[in-house]
Amino acid sequence: MNLLDVVKNDHLNPKVKDMPNFKSGDTVAVHSRIKEGDKSRIQIFKGVVIAVKAKGTLEGHFRVRKTSSGIGVERVFPFHSPNVEKVEVVQRGKSRRSKLYYLRDRSGKSARIAVDYDRKN
Repeated sequence: MNLLDVVKNDHLNPKVKDMPNFKSGDTVAVHSRIKEGDKSRIQIFKGVVIAVKAKGTLEGHFRVRKTSSGIGVERVFPFHSPNVEKVEVVQRGKSRRSKLYYLRDRSGKSARIAVDYDRKN
């Protein structure tokens, strides 16, 4: 085992094993810890997963997009971040692509994703 593997094992987040199985097109609610001065609180960011990258590795992350007051907001959440407390799958989406970047150009009904009732997890 080389030095890079030792460093990577030190920074692994044990909460990753508790995360549900989700993919792009799913609507998720991410509970993230926000620090404000010396206090910290948990804020929920609810939106559509538009990209998942390198799910099993330390460098892996997922990108969530929501519309807030008519403005699109995207956040990137690393899988092994200590600030990500919990991820809840709100709705399973039916998607034929792995990256849904085309949603950035759409709004309203054209930005909807069909619900996948057949998929359990």
